Amino acid sequence: MTQELLDTLPALRVGRPLVVAIDGPSGSGKSSVSKEVARRLHLAYLDTGAMYRALTWFCVTTGIDLSDAAAVEQASRDLVLELSTTAREDYVRVDGADVTDAIREPAISSAVSTVATTLGARTELIRRQRELIEKHHRRIVVEGRDITTVVAPGAEVRMLLTASEEARLRRRGIQLGGTQNAEQLAAQVTLRDAKDSTVVNFTQAADGVVTLDSSDLDFAETVDAALVIVTKVLNRD
Repeated sequence: MTQELLDTLPALRVGRPLVVAIDGPSGSGKSSVSKEVARRLHLAYLDTGAMYRALTWFCVTTGIDLSDAAAVEQASRDLVLELSTTAREDYVRVDGADVTDAIREPAISSAVSTVATTLGARTELIRRQRELIEKHHRRIVVEGRDITTVVAPGAEVRMLLTASEEARLRRRGIQLGGTQNAEQLAAQVTLRDAKDSTVVNFTQAADGVVTLDSSDLDFAETVDAALVIVTKVLNRD
């Protein structure tokens, strides 16, 4: 597909569900690629990772012990969360406070896996994620780590977006504007993946999930490849 065609893709399956579920490890480009795919296909967009980060921020700022699974689970129920579900906006609010930038701070990045691996909290956030999918009439791009297998296993398109560790570390470093050293980057990418993989598998594609390796692709090429996968999968139906 040419860039011109990709920019003018018509809405697909009008009046019918179209959930595009995208999983992948840290630094694979899930958020930026998923957001652009949603924009091109005129779909809603949900960054589930932002939900876990918002909960982590809430726990940290209210002094909740992250090792206390019961307290973290209760916090997930108490969390008053608003987040953008459109590719054209980017905001996360907790109890009315804008935490869009705060949830990306290194202190939150280093703590989010502890929250994300608290099973009770995961259950509550998964419930909220499914609720948002339904709210948008099942016409949405949803990205995270367990979307293809747990949150939306019945999605019309399921994709695993991955890349080499070298590529992921490089991209995350660029994303953070060179503010993190090599050790901090490794903690945000490889160590976080290792922790999160104890509760969900996001490194290997489950049956029916298409793998997209973006190691040697730039952003535009990755979006192009993702859109090709979407159209090919839908054309098989």
